Amino acid sequence: MIERDIKEIIRNLGDISFEDKTVLVTGGAGFLGSWLCEVLVRQNAKVICLDNLASGLESNVSHLMHEENFKFVKHDISQPILFDEKIDVVMHLASRASPLEFDKFPIQIIKANTLGTWIALGIAKKHRARFLFTSTSEVYGDAEVIPTPETYNGNVNPIGVRGCYDEAKRAGEATCMAYMRQHDLDVRIARIFNTYGPRMRADGVYGRVVPRFIKQALNNEPLTIFGDGKQTRSFCYVTDQIEGLLRLTWFEEGKGEVVNVGNPIEVSVIKLAETIKKITNSDSPLEFHPLPADDPKRRCPDIMRAKKILKWEPKVEFENGLKKTIDWFKSLL
Repeated sequence: MIERDIKEIIRNLGDISFEDKTVLVTGGAGFLGSWLCEVLVRQNAKVICLDNLASGLESNVSHLMHEENFKFVKHDISQPILFDEKIDVVMHLASRASPLEFDKFPIQIIKANTLGTWIALGIAKKHRARFLFTSTSEVYGDAEVIPTPETYNGNVNPIGVRGCYDEAKRAGEATCMAYMRQHDLDVRIARIFNTYGPRMRADGVYGRVVPRFIKQALNNEPLTIFGDGKQTRSFCYVTDQIEGLLRLTWFEEGKGEVVNVGNPIEVSVIKLAETIKKITNSDSPLEFHPLPADDPKRRCPDIMRAKKILKWEPKVEFENGLKKTIDWFKSLL
């Protein structure tokens, strides 16, 4: 299933290729990082996958270990590291990202997106490499402008439980722009909205809403909804997300660009739960829990900039992406 999706990404990229480039992917054993590594390996790039396996899984990239153009380095990017080989592109994805991790690992999250970003930028500066920072829709906080454009400065609580992620990503973006202005580094910033698909973790604090609902539905357990379920998110299937990130990285005129990469269709959490129940034919009841502090009421990107600059917009329909993801989780069982 993943192999078919990888081939589809490469077909959609067309002439966009990183062949013969050396690409460092931090957080490369994570959900999105492992997909990026696999596409790049198939495009004959030389890939250095760096991950401390705090939330990433070695099993996500174990099938790539035998490839000559793939190297795995177990390392925490918030600690200095040097590379002797010439690096052409740095893609910085390393960070815990599940809201359920925010109150358990706040310091690690801050370090990955501040110290880690600084160290990754230093690597790019040394090698004069192109740099992609994967930021997040969380920088907008509880947005008051929907759909949210890149020009919106945010409505964020810096001392709330989400602040370790929101503000660290905002600081990461500021650090990227500082390196561009002071060192003329070629940086690009992707603000990622909710993404889902195979390889997403469903266990414990790592489980975000889509994999958590799928796991619960397949086991006929209650689907745990926070709040009344009327809050909305915009769910982008992983193949669309990966294509967008690679387009932003490759685009020659992308220096200094900040681009929303997400699906512009809003879906309520309760609709997500009901759709997953329908697809899985599950008898799971819906179980409501208190809404976490500072949980955004709506989340929806304005993607006009992505359409114009990257010639990109999502292609995978919501239910089709869910069916693929559910089939993958079924294969694990």
